[in-house]
Amino acid sequence: MDNLTVFTEFLLMDVTGSRELQVLQGVLFLVIYLGALTGNLVTVTVIVTDTRLHSPMYFFISNVALLDLGSISVVVPKAVVNSMAGRKTISLTECAAQIFLYAMFQGVEFALLVVMSYDRYVAICHPLHYGLILTPSLCSQATAGSWASGLVYSAVHTGALFRLPFTKTNVIQQFFCDVPQIMRLSSPEVEFSEFLILAFSLCLVLVCFAFMFASYVNIFSTVLKIHSVEARNKAISTCTPQLAIVLLFLISGSVAVLGPIPNTPSLKNLLTAMFYSMVPPFVNPIIYCLRNRVINAALRRMFNRFSVLQSKIFKTEP
Repeated sequence: MDNLTVFTEFLLMDVTGSRELQVLQGVLFLVIYLGALTGNLVTVTVIVTDTRLHSPMYFFISNVALLDLGSISVVVPKAVVNSMAGRKTISLTECAAQIFLYAMFQGVEFALLVVMSYDRYVAICHPLHYGLILTPSLCSQATAGSWASGLVYSAVHTGALFRLPFTKTNVIQQFFCDVPQIMRLSSPEVEFSEFLILAFSLCLVLVCFAFMFASYVNIFSTVLKIHSVEARNKAISTCTPQLAIVLLFLISGSVAVLGPIPNTPSLKNLLTAMFYSMVPPFVNPIIYCLRNRVINAALRRMFNRFSVLQSKIFKTEP
């Protein structure tokens, strides 16, 4: 035991040793981050400022936008700074914080997606009882429950991973602290306990997925029975963005959990990690803006108000 080295920091590996390509990687990450930041902040701003969007569905959408903003902010800024400055190190505390916050945001978002599937089920299959079932108090409780479940899962998950010191190696073959990479560096005891936690989590995920699947099957079977083309299109326009985000979340999560653990840095591993850590927060606002006609209309109204305000300011200037 006296010969063991206990690591207090990790080395994050780059795809290439070229300084120019490292800077290019940092610029690419920064562009994606700024795009995700802008899209999610605009989504939240539109929903908060437009009274026509003060309904349970858009309340949940604004929460998902904030969660996307949080999850990408946990990973990307540190990666951008490291790429620009040519650094590779991350402290043990920073690594634990990354995993804790990222797991929490992802856990809360998955719970909210389950709640949102129920929201659409009630809205389309039981429209007359929607206001009685989805009350403001129930929405607040569902959101608080989602945050609590994500917090508990993240605390258990992070505590299991970092309960014992790291003595194998301190090289992480990724640009951020990824759970599979940390498991690769952990002791057998930690790997076993983490395996039990992931197995239990997978069972819960499968139950939630079955609930979401049943909700969307009922939704689309009800939509197909609607005779009015306009009403059918309206129902589809409110459901398809959420369904697309659910599918993107599940696909990216499956890639993160089931994908092979890289032993050496490569472009393929970099693109895979970017897919599940950066693409969903970047794409989600685009999906809502393209597919949701109500948010599209609210965006136009917001830009029109901004244009009118700007013209008034220019007119009053001497």
